[in-house]
Amino acid sequence: MVVKIFKSLANGKVAVPPSKSMAHRALICGALSKQSRVLNLAQSEDIKATLGCLKALGAQAENTQNGLVIGGLDPFNVKENASLYCCESGSTLRFLLPLCMLSGKKITLTGSSRLFERPLSVYEEICKEQGIDFYKNADSVTVCGRLHSGEYSVAGDISSQFISGLLFALPLLDGDSTLLVTGKFESASYVDLTLSALNSFGIEIERKDNVFYIKGSQSYKCAEYAVEGDMSNAAFLDGFNLLGGKVKVTGLSQNSLQGDRVYKDMYKALLKGEKSFDLSDCPDLAPVMFALSAFCGGADFTGTARLKIKESDRAEAMRKELLKIGIDSEIYENSVKIKKGTLLSPTQRLCGHNDHRIVMALSLLLSKTGGEISGAEAVKKSFPDFFEKIKNLGIGMEMYDN
Repeated sequence: MVVKIFKSLANGKVAVPPSKSMAHRALICGALSKQSRVLNLAQSEDIKATLGCLKALGAQAENTQNGLVIGGLDPFNVKENASLYCCESGSTLRFLLPLCMLSGKKITLTGSSRLFERPLSVYEEICKEQGIDFYKNADSVTVCGRLHSGEYSVAGDISSQFISGLLFALPLLDGDSTLLVTGKFESASYVDLTLSALNSFGIEIERKDNVFYIKGSQSYKCAEYAVEGDMSNAAFLDGFNLLGGKVKVTGLSQNSLQGDRVYKDMYKALLKGEKSFDLSDCPDLAPVMFALSAFCGGADFTGTARLKIKESDRAEAMRKELLKIGIDSEIYENSVKIKKGTLLSPTQRLCGHNDHRIVMALSLLLSKTGGEISGAEAVKKSFPDFFEKIKNLGIGMEMYDN
């Protein structure tokens, strides 16, 4: 799908979609309870993937007028040769893999080839140490064996999703476990989200600095859980204000633990002329920060190494597309420099790189320059009605097939 965006200013009030990060966590916790209710769910592709995988493992789920009723998943008793389709969702794959190692049965998780280009080495090493079969190919991974309680160690600079995945599963084992995060603990705020969700469903984990103490033989309690608004996607809507718009973003929790809540402080800093930002704890803000800094005269970013293993190589993708509208940039191992320049109307179509956050970031800039983006359907991954919402704010556009 191609979206053609015209020069226009956003104006009005808009509600953010529910948090994708918290929805994943709530669905998993709810599924592991006898029966819980999850409110305020958005039907993005990633959330559909997690829900479908939980059902494939044995969870019962029903949409009602009062939210999604979900529960009944016994991860120790799943059917042999279960197949889980993760689509392109890294959270789905990494959160559920440890749960798939509780029954001792053969379970296969499938998805896009890009998904399986992203690292799974943490789980592969655990499987090797514990004698669990682990087979990975271009579009699937198969595990067969039982996870054991004990001592675990995970590097803090790979992905917090591995830590969260283990935190979902380890409390269910008979013995106690400890999980040590070594080195710099990046994206620690995402683990805080996991701990918050676990606590809401009766799972207690003690954290002291970078060590997690996990009592065994716990059980997930029934709960009613309302998913809060999404800070990551709010950043795109609020970004129009830096471009001259007047947008009031609603539906956000003032007490949110989401790491991407820092976007508000970063935007204020951009407007004040600050030129240096650390993205190590909020990598999902990289595309929108690159885009807005291009408009605001450039900036330097650190903590960008893991952008290579997202839905696209996000730093390289943004470099290619910003160049089409007159802005040059430089990419290093763990930093990115967006150079000062003048935005130009692109003479060629921009590419979304099959990445929802790239598409949304480019849409902001095209509201200043005009232009087209191919692959715009990628927004379905996290924000299916993004274009509808910004159109209602006054952003002119046309949409058509490639």
